[in-house]
Amino acid sequence: MGILSACFAYVETPTQFYTLRFLLGLAEAGFTPGIVYYLSCWYPSHRRAKIMAIYCMGSPLSGIIGNPLSGYLMGSMAGVAGFGGWQWMFLIEAVPAVLLGCFCFYYLDNSIAKAKWLTSDEKRVLEQAKAEDVKAADPQARVGKVFTDPRVWLISLICFCYVTGQYGITLWLPTFIKSTGVSDPFHIGLLSAIPYMAAIVAMYFFGRSADKHRERRWHLIIPCMMGAIGFLALPWVMHNTALSLVFLSLAAAGILTCTPLFWSLPTAFLSGAAAATAIAMSNSIGNLAGFTSGYMIGYLRDVTQSGNSAYFMIAGMLTLGAFCIWTLPARLVNR
Repeated sequence: MGILSACFAYVETPTQFYTLRFLLGLAEAGFTPGIVYYLSCWYPSHRRAKIMAIYCMGSPLSGIIGNPLSGYLMGSMAGVAGFGGWQWMFLIEAVPAVLLGCFCFYYLDNSIAKAKWLTSDEKRVLEQAKAEDVKAADPQARVGKVFTDPRVWLISLICFCYVTGQYGITLWLPTFIKSTGVSDPFHIGLLSAIPYMAAIVAMYFFGRSADKHRERRWHLIIPCMMGAIGFLALPWVMHNTALSLVFLSLAAAGILTCTPLFWSLPTAFLSGAAAATAIAMSNSIGNLAGFTSGYMIGYLRDVTQSGNSAYFMIAGMLTLGAFCIWTLPARLVNR
C-alpha cells in the first residue's frame, strides 16, 4: 500500500488516478481481514475487543499526526525540487508503510506454535484457550455455507452501515471544519486531530468494557447511536467551530469505535477458514460504502440543494446498523 500511495505523486491523468485507486483498493481490501484473522489466531474471543481496539487506534492516531503533517507538507514543501506540496505529502507519508511492511514480514510469527519468544508453558496456555474457542464456535460452519448464512449477511449489512459513517468522518472531516469558517490548511489539520483524540479514548474504554463484561451488542449499538446523534446535530451547529468540534468528536468517537467492536462478531460464532471467509465477505461488502456513500451524498445534495441531507443520510445508516445489531441473538455474540 505504501508503494502505491507514493505513486500518486506522479499522477497526471484521470486514467492514472483511477488505475492507482483501483490497485490501492485491492491492497486495502485484504489488509483488515488479514489483521483480524491473524489476531484471532492468537487471542481468545473474550479478549479480542480490547486487542482490536488497540490495533484500530492506529486509524485515529494517523489522523492526529497525519492531518497536521499533511497541511504542513502541502504548505512548506511546495516547489521544493520542482515538486508540488501535495506530491511531497504522498511521497513522505508513504515511507512508514513501506518500512513497517518489511519489518512485519520478517518479524511476525505465523502461529503460537512457531513463536520463538514464547515458552512451552505459555504456548500450551494459549493453545488451550484457542481450543476452547473453537469448541464454542459453530461446528457445522463450512466455507461454502458462509455465503448462504443469514448471520453473515446480517453482520455484512452492519459493516456497510457503520463504514458509511466512517467514510463520512474520515473523508469529509476537514471539509466540515472548513465550512465553519476555518481557512488555513494547517489550522484545519490541527482541529481535525481533536475528534480523533476523542475516538482513541472511546475505543479503549468500550473495548475494555466489552471484554470485561463479555457483552458485544450494546457495546456496539451505543457507539453507532453516538455517531448518529453527532451527525444529526451538525446542521444546527455548523456556524460555531467549537460546537461543531464537540459533535464531530461525538460522531468520530462513536463511528470509529464501531470498528474494533464489530470485528469481534464474526469470530464469536465462526472459526478457522469459515471465520476468515466471513471476515473477508463482511469487509468487502462494508467497503462498498466507500463507493456508494459518495454517490448518495452527491445525489442528495443535488436533489435537496442542501448539504444537510448528507448528514441525515449518514445518521440514518448508523441507526439502521444499530437496529441490525439489536436483532443479533445475545447468546450468539456475547462471549
